[in-house]
Amino acid sequence: MTGRVDGGPAPDVPGDAPPGFTSEGSIPDILAIIESAKVRGGLEGMERFVAKALPEARDHEVREASEVALEVIESVPVFLARARQAAEERGLTNVAIPLLDRAERYYLQPIDLLPEMTQGLPGLLDDSYLAIRMIENLDKGPETFLDWDLEYPVRFLQRLIGSALTERLDGIAEQAMHEVSVQLAEFWDKMAHPA
Repeated sequence: MTGRVDGGPAPDVPGDAPPGFTSEGSIPDILAIIESAKVRGGLEGMERFVAKALPEARDHEVREASEVALEVIESVPVFLARARQAAEERGLTNVAIPLLDRAERYYLQPIDLLPEMTQGLPGLLDDSYLAIRMIENLDKGPETFLDWDLEYPVRFLQRLIGSALTERLDGIAEQAMHEVSVQLAEFWDKMAHPA
């Protein structure tokens, strides 16, 4: 596997939005990144990646897995948009939006664990995995956040990108959840004790 899977430190996912970042504008940017990655290597590039990741797979299995990988990647903007909508409908924007912003910023970073600039579509597998894990974290509350079973795409992506990389991405997702919980605790504390 290429990219930053060499055991180096995981890239930071900054807490503050980069200049010019707006959450409303990130979904079109993510769609543009996906389209751009398709142009750089297309499905053939994904097939080469899958063939290396799954050396036991036959040619038709490689093609099928590559098509599923593309479907998962193309679903992420829908997942993110629906999660934002659900957060607004339920009044959970203080919790959900910071996590979704983090996932979207990771997608927009030109250099991450699997950079799409050099990898094409396979470079979006880590971005997709992180976004799905962030959304899954929102489902760990007392009520179901989205009534989606994201276990299959998570397991599928884990198999393609490997445990070392998914463990690093899980660490990023857990850190983001921790930071949001600390921010919320501070916010609630301020609300309980007016200045």
